[in-house]
Amino acid sequence: MSGLDHSRFNAYRIMWLFVFFDLPTNTKKERKAYSTFRKKLQNDGFVMMQYSVYTRHCASWQSAQVHIKRVKSIIPGEGQVSILQITDKQYGDIMNFWGKKTKPLAPQPKQLEMF
Repeated sequence: MSGLDHSRFNAYRIMWLFVFFDLPTNTKKERKAYSTFRKKLQNDGFVMMQYSVYTRHCASWQSAQVHIKRVKSIIPGEGQVSILQITDKQYGDIMNFWGKKTKPLAPQPKQLEMF
C-alpha cells in the first residue's frame, strides 16, 4: 500500500455538509424557532458561512450521516431547510469572493490518521 496517495483518497472520503435555510421570523414564536435552530446547528459543530448557510467538516461519510440525522431532527415546523453533502475534493474547488477580490479558504481541520 505504500504506493497509494492517501491524501487523494482522503479528499474523496472526507465530507462537508452545508445546511441552507429560509425560516420565517415574523412572530416571536418564529424568531424563537429560528434562533433555537441556529444554536443547535452551532452546538453540533456547524459554522456560519453566510447568513442562513452553515457548514460542517465530517471525517467520513458515516459521520456525515450522523449529523444529517441530527439536523433533520431539529428542523422547525415552518420554513425551508436544505442539506447538501459534498466531498473534501469538491469543497476544495470552491471560489469565494469579497467584492471583486477572491480570498483563499480558511484552514481546514486536521485529520488524525491511525495507520
